[in-house]
Amino acid sequence: MSIQTVSGSQFARVFCLRPTQYAWFLGAGASATAGIPTGYAMITDFKKRIFCELSGAKLKEVDADDPLWIQRIDAFLASHSDLPPPNDPSEYAAAFEAVFPTPEDRRNYISDAVQKGTPSFAHRVLAALITTRRVPCVFTTNFDTLVETAATVTDQLVAPGDRANLSVSAIDNADRAMHALGESRPLLAKIHGDYHSVSLKNTTDELRVQDAQMRTVLTSACARYGLVVVGYSGRDASVMKALGDALTQPTSYPAGIHWVTRSADGLLTDVRVFLEAASAKGIRVNIVECPTFDELAADIADGSSWPQQIDAHIGAYAAPSKLKPVRLPTVEHSTFPVLRCSALPILEMPRVARRIRLDRSVTTPEARQMLRDADVWAIVASRGNEIAAFGNDEGLVRAFAGVGGRLDGTVTLAPDIDSWALGLLYEAVTRAVCRHRPLRARRRRGDHAVMVHGDSEKETDQSREVRLSKQAKLRNAYSSALYGTTPQGYPFYEGVELHLEQAAERWWLTFEPTTFVEVPYPEHAREKPNAEATLEKPRFVDPTIDWRRERWANRYNHVWAGIIDAWADLLAGDGGRSLLATGVPLDEGIDAVFKLSPITAWSRPSHDHAYFHRNG
Repeated sequence: MSIQTVSGSQFARVFCLRPTQYAWFLGAGASATAGIPTGYAMITDFKKRIFCELSGAKLKEVDADDPLWIQRIDAFLASHSDLPPPNDPSEYAAAFEAVFPTPEDRRNYISDAVQKGTPSFAHRVLAALITTRRVPCVFTTNFDTLVETAATVTDQLVAPGDRANLSVSAIDNADRAMHALGESRPLLAKIHGDYHSVSLKNTTDELRVQDAQMRTVLTSACARYGLVVVGYSGRDASVMKALGDALTQPTSYPAGIHWVTRSADGLLTDVRVFLEAASAKGIRVNIVECPTFDELAADIADGSSWPQQIDAHIGAYAAPSKLKPVRLPTVEHSTFPVLRCSALPILEMPRVARRIRLDRSVTTPEARQMLRDADVWAIVASRGNEIAAFGNDEGLVRAFAGVGGRLDGTVTLAPDIDSWALGLLYEAVTRAVCRHRPLRARRRRGDHAVMVHGDSEKETDQSREVRLSKQAKLRNAYSSALYGTTPQGYPFYEGVELHLEQAAERWWLTFEPTTFVEVPYPEHAREKPNAEATLEKPRFVDPTIDWRRERWANRYNHVWAGIIDAWADLLAGDGGRSLLATGVPLDEGIDAVFKLSPITAWSRPSHDHAYFHRNG
């Protein structure tokens, strides 16, 4: 059987038909919305503590929620510690043991963490399923008491004879789990213990050997029920081995395995190996893509009926407010340092491009050559047997007629996940900022850059006057020529390198001012290097490096601020008007339309600190 990827609502429809056929397995992610730190959050906390201990930084000065800090911490620990690399299955256990080496310390840390949580909406729904006898057993690696707390509340909403009276078993009383499963009584099995347990499983050695009796309970349940896995990463080798061992039973996972995750692409290798082995045995395997346990529970609740009092209890849930009152500052904070970023917010960018079907596969360079041969002005990216393009429809069909090109609607652009779409938008935005501007694209493989347009013999006096007026602000910011000839005799032009980047939940066009010099590369520098050639021919060195370095050496902050401001105005255009890459009319094709804000990103300290006053 093949592994299917389904949505949360699709799974809920199947689950609600026969809920008693499934056991549940909850990982740390299932308690995230309840206020309990996830495994990833705990790993981040451990690595932050190790980083501060080794580097001498203060814990309060390290923001582990900032991706830049995470990158810095990972880079530091890669050369200063013996921790496994990021996302390694053993990372959690190794980091936990490095920070808290004794079982007592680890138990105290867990106790403090789990007492911060309150049952979430999903816990209420799961508890309702338990109370109404629709969930036979729940296994969890979590140490918190959220499931049993929620089930106790829902039990109190029904008559004594209708209560589930959930049996709770941890690794220090595994025989209770054996009895409950054998007698078909509702069971919650904590395979790593809970924070009250004398024994907790956290470290590499502890997680490697699962309690034999608890493992037997888990594999026995997998022979009787299908399995729904929520919020579990698959990092524990002992748990994954137990789930894998269950595959050897004649009737393993009779209702299938349903692994809930944010994205199928994010599953660890051990999980994929397990799911593929199950599928190979003919077991139904679904990867259920759902952002959170709460959203999955909402789909299940929507398809379930409850006693009125339980339904009211679930409906009365209100998520804790993420907004908290803060005391307004009464002391004037430092106004400096202030950082002006060379990043323009993209207010609008293309979402679709024209799709052109082909009879055979072509590469993007081949497609561009076909455009040149047909004298068609367009922007294209190859997707094998189809082309994504911006430009005139009639011209595109004509250019690709030799390979059976035909229009076939549009293709959605997802530049965050598709490299071809990002490349298409890079080409489009480079052309868009140059169109009707005194700029021209710098044609270099792999580069996306623009530079100022210099003098041309074809330029009339009137057009030269218009160009110079549009370059006036930029020229004043540089306080020097925008183009000319270096002392070595090579043409130079001021310009910017362009980058499309995602940050703060939006796209940005970032630009880096630089001086481009048209230095002719010798033939041997263009050839592919080999061992013999490297020995025989000298390495090419740009003769203008020192000149460019000196040109920028004295451009201090105020000059940089002016240069960034001038480029922001020139790239974004007047009043943030739409920028068109090709100018094709709406009824003749699809154009790449961008809108940029001329107001760049800014950054300043969010708090006062003695460091900002070190000069008095």
